[in-house]
Amino acid sequence: PGDEVALSLAEHHSNFVPWQQLAVQHGLVFKVVNITPDDALDIDDLRAKITARTKVIAVTHVSNVLGTINPIAEIARMAHGCGALIIVDGAQAVGHLPVDVKAIDAEVYAFSGHKMYGPEGIGVLYAKRQLLERLEPSEWGGEMVGEVTIEKSTWNEIPYKFEPGTP
Repeated sequence: PGDEVALSLAEHHSNFVPWQQLAVQHGLVFKVVNITPDDALDIDDLRAKITARTKVIAVTHVSNVLGTINPIAEIARMAHGCGALIIVDGAQAVGHLPVDVKAIDAEVYAFSGHKMYGPEGIGVLYAKRQLLERLEPSEWGGEMVGEVTIEKSTWNEIPYKFEPGTP
C-alpha cells in the first residue's frame, strides 16, 4: 500500500484497467500522466509524477489511437532513476518498428500475436532474467517444479518455472 504505478492517459484499456484495479485492490497510488496538445506523452508531467515510491511505469510503445511513438529508452532511464520497472505494451510497435528490448532497456515488453497476423490468444512476454528470477509463479503444476518435499517446493529453471502442468 502506498506504492505508485504511473501510466499515460493514452494507454489501451488492456494496460490501463488491470493497473487501475490492482491499485484499488492493493492500495496503490494510481498516477495518470497527461498527453500534450500534439498527442505526445507529457515527459515533464511524467517527471513530476514519479517519486521514490514509484514502482512501475507501464506505457505503450505506440498508441493504437493516436499513433504516438513514445520515447521508451528515455522513459526507462527515468524509471530506473527512481528504482522503478518499466513495463511496455508493444502490441502496436512490433509490426511497424524495429524493437530492440536491450537498447530500450525495458524490464518487460509484451505484445499479442494477432497484431502480427498470428492466431488470437497467443502473445509474447519478454522480461529480463533478473526480474524473472525474483518473481514467484502465479500458477502451479508438474513441469514447473524443481523439487517437492512435504515441507516445501522449489521451482525449475526459467522458463519452466512459469510453465505449470504438461506443455
